[in-house]
This record gives sequence, C-alpha cells and structure tokens, in this order.
Amino acid sequence: MRKLAWFFGLLLFFLPMNAWAADDTVTDEAGLFTPDQQVELGSLADTLNEKIKGETFVLTTNSNTEDPQLFANQQLKARVGEDGNGALLLLDMGQRELYLTYSGNMIDFISDRRRDNILDSVQDAMQDGNYYQAAESYFTEAAEYVDDGVPGGHFRIDGETGEVTIYKAITGLEAAIAIGIALIAAIAFFVVTRMRYQLKLGTYRYPYREHAHLELDERKDQLVNSFVTTRRIPKPSNNGGGMGGGGSTTNSSGGGTFGGGGRGF
Repeated sequence: MRKLAWFFGLLLFFLPMNAWAADDTVTDEAGLFTPDQQVELGSLADTLNEKIKGETFVLTTNSNTEDPQLFANQQLKARVGEDGNGALLLLDMGQRELYLTYSGNMIDFISDRRRDNILDSVQDAMQDGNYYQAAESYFTEAAEYVDDGVPGGHFRIDGETGEVTIYKAITGLEAAIAIGIALIAAIAFFVVTRMRYQLKLGTYRYPYREHAHLELDERKDQLVNSFVTTRRIPKPSNNGGGMGGGGSTTNSSGGGTFGGGGRGF
C-alpha cells in the first residue's frame, strides 16, 4: 500500500500544470466543453493572465437563479478579490443569458465599445450553439484589446451616480516628443554656455566652493494622477450599454467596482 500511495503521489507531481490551470479557468457546470477544449481555453487564459497580471475565467451554469450581473460580479470578486485584475464570462444556460464582468485594470482596457464588440461575437456563437467559439472569442478579443492598450481619452463613468473619472496616461508619441524637446534644450544650453564663456573642455574648473550658495525651504508636493468631475447622465440599459468611445461604465453590484454587460441568447 505504501508503494502504491508513493506511486500515485509521484504521478500527481509530474502531471502537466496546464491541466490544473484549465480546471481553474473553466468551471463548466453546464457541460458545454470537452476536456480538450477546456485545456485549450486554459492556454488562452494563461496568455491573457500574463498580460494583465491577473486572472480570467469562464463559468457555465444551468442552475443559477440570481441576477446574472450580481452573480457574475460575486463570482469574479471571490476569485480575484475586490477590485483585483480579472474578467469572467458567465454563460447562464438556465436563464439563457450571458454576462461579461471585469475589474481592476480590465475596466480601462475594455471600454464600453470594446465590451460590446466582445458581446457581439459571444452572442452570435451562443445563438449558433457553438459554445467553444463563444469562450474562445472572449479570450482572444480581450487579449487583442489589452495589446492595443487603454483607449485614448479614456474615462470611467459610475453608472449609478454619473461621476466621471478621467484616465491620464502618456502615449508613446508624447513621450518621444518630450524626450526630443529635452535633448534639444540640453544641447542648446551647452552650446550657448560654451560660446558665452569660451570654455575649453578639460582645462577649466569652476570654483564652485567659493561661489556656491544654498538655501533650503520646506515644501510639500502631492502627486495627482486623475481628475474627477461630476455630471448627471442617463443610467445604462439592462444589457450593459453605456457611452461609447473610450469610456467604461462601472457598477458596484456585488461589492467593489466592475465593468461589464450582458445579452440574451
């Protein structure tokens, strides 16, 4: 018996890690996916998880009686914690509803417009009975949007209060322009200073000890990386619709802050 127990313990130790990842990624209570499909979806999730430094999941059920939004938000929060980086696609076969919820940095990556594009693909596949395609579209399209980065001019809208939080980020072009201006200014300063004083590099030493003067004043600075304004906007519809463009509508159903939307199929 000891040898048998040792053998099974050794076997479990050497099992491929992606098999365990698939079980964790896909909770298939409704039995929509084959074991091979679950492994493939787990691989797609692993790629996306590395990009967002979080966790993404698929949950299928035919026994849920709660509101899909509330249920999905609670499930995601239980897995990644309050406001953790992650996303969950709920395929509710009993109520014929699908719901996509996300939190943390995924709220900024998936704007309302991007969310609707993902829901379009998932809904079409679900209506055709192609459940694997529905889940695959969710993972692949979400990964593409993460690769594209946060949309320009992005902002979050609280669906209950109408509060708008503007996302501030420096684009690659803005960074390149800033570096270029700084480099030009530095070169210009050096040239002008050398011409003015006719310095010869390596032979002149400025007497800084005799001419130095230092005064220290206490000062406190506070870094602010977001600007908040408030205005009243219409509540989003039940299917999760909201303002398009670079905005993300959020909700607090289930505790924490979530983005998301749902469809019937």
